[in-house]
Amino acid sequence: MDKKEILSKNVVLLSEVTESEVRMQTQGGNQPSIEAISRIIDLLKQIIFPGFFGAEIRDRESRYYHIGVCMEELETRLKEQIRLSFKCFKGENVCEDMSDEIAVKFIEMIPEIKRVLYTDIAAMSETDPAVTSFSEIIFCYPVVQVMVNYRIAHALLTLGVPVLPRIMTEMAHSKTGIDIHPGAQIGEYFSIDHGTGVVIGETCIVGNHVTLYQGVTLGAKKFTYNENGHPVNLPRHPILEDNVTVYSNSSILGRITIGHDTVVGGNIWLTEAVPPYSRIIQQKAVSETFTDGAGI
Repeated sequence: MDKKEILSKNVVLLSEVTESEVRMQTQGGNQPSIEAISRIIDLLKQIIFPGFFGAEIRDRESRYYHIGVCMEELETRLKEQIRLSFKCFKGENVCEDMSDEIAVKFIEMIPEIKRVLYTDIAAMSETDPAVTSFSEIIFCYPVVQVMVNYRIAHALLTLGVPVLPRIMTEMAHSKTGIDIHPGAQIGEYFSIDHGTGVVIGETCIVGNHVTLYQGVTLGAKKFTYNENGHPVNLPRHPILEDNVTVYSNSSILGRITIGHDTVVGGNIWLTEAVPPYSRIIQQKAVSETFTDGAGI
C-alpha cells in the first residue's frame, strides 16, 4: 500500500464517529473557541488595567473611547461563547436572549472584579520587598495573570456558565504553573509569591489577606464515593480564615479549618484543623499513609 492509499484509508477511518465519541458526546457541532476565549481575557485586561494592555491611554477621553470599544467587542464575543458552552456541555440550545442576559449580568460584575483585583495587587506590594512599583506587579507577576483569569472565571461560574470558567483558569495554569479551580472562593487582598506549583481545589474557602508561597497545595485528603463507585462532589478542601500565611511546599489537606492569623511553615503536611494565632512548624519527619486520591 503506497502513501496515498494509507492517507486515504485513515481519513476514512477517522471520519467515522466512534462509540467513544458518542458516549462522551464529543462529536459534531461548533465548540467554544480557545482563540475567542483568549481574546475575551485580553479585552478584560484592557478594561481593568487601561493603558497597561492594548492601546495607549493619553487622557480621559481616550480612556473612555478605548474602554467602550473593548466593551462592545467583549459583549459580542462573550455572548457567543456562553451560547456555545451551554450547547456543547449541557446539551441546551440557549436562546440569543438568554446568552445576552448572562453576558450583561457578567458585565455588571466587572467593576467589582476590578476592585478586588486591585486589592490583590496591593497585597503583593505589602508582602514582597522585591516590588519596586505597582506597574511591575501588573506587568511581571504571575499572580496577576492567574487572578485575572480566576476572578473572571469564578464570576461566570456563579452565573451558571458551564466549562468556560474551567477553560479560563486552565489557560492561566498552563502559563504560570498555578492551578486554581474556578469554584474556589477567595477573598480580598490575596497574594501568591513566586507561585509555581500552587494548587487550590474546587471547594476551598480562602479568607481575606491570605498569602501563599510556591508549591502550596490546598487539596483533598480523601474522596466520598456513591453506590456506583464514582466520586461525589462534596466539600473536601481546606478553609483558610483571614490573615493566614502558608510557606513554600506545604500541603493542607481535607475539609479542615486553619484559624485566622495563623502561619504555616514550609514543608508541612497538615491534615488537622488548627486554632487562630497558631504557628505550625515541623521539627521532625512525620509519615502517614493516604489512599483514594490523597493530596489531590
